[in-house]
Amino acid sequence: MRTESGRANRRILIVDDTASIHQDFRKILCADEHGEPSLDTLESTLFGTTAPARQAFDLDSAYQGQEALALVKKALDAHSPYAMVFIDMRMPPGWDGLHTIEQLWEVDPNLQIALCTAYSDYSFEAIEARLKYNDQLLILKKPFDHLEIRQMASALTWKWQLAQDAALR
Repeated sequence: MRTESGRANRRILIVDDTASIHQDFRKILCADEHGEPSLDTLESTLFGTTAPARQAFDLDSAYQGQEALALVKKALDAHSPYAMVFIDMRMPPGWDGLHTIEQLWEVDPNLQIALCTAYSDYSFEAIEARLKYNDQLLILKKPFDHLEIRQMASALTWKWQLAQDAALR
């Protein structure tokens, strides 16, 4: 599902109970909102080269699984679905990451998901047995690297887009 301008869907939902994590994702995935030049821009100015085009992502935030489910439903109703979701495994006092994923896939089985975890609450085998769309799930161990986040966002949103384009044929 491409937008009216023909651009691919780059809508991402961040689901984590920690506000600073949401800020980190925004710093990594969004253009600098304060007008400060990026390192790529400074490098291109210094060396007279062209700064690489930075892929723009459209981020929304949810702090609990129930809030994420409401946002996904609202996005579907507005015909503006999310392509992917970054979800934390632990989000007290509400749903954990696995339960949240199950609920999200019930309403939107097309979502690509990155499950972010610093702990071994579940083995990979247990996760695989519990979730039904394993080909749409990647596990990201914390602490994560900025490059991992950017690559995962790019790859999973493109994967979502390719699946949507193929379904229209």
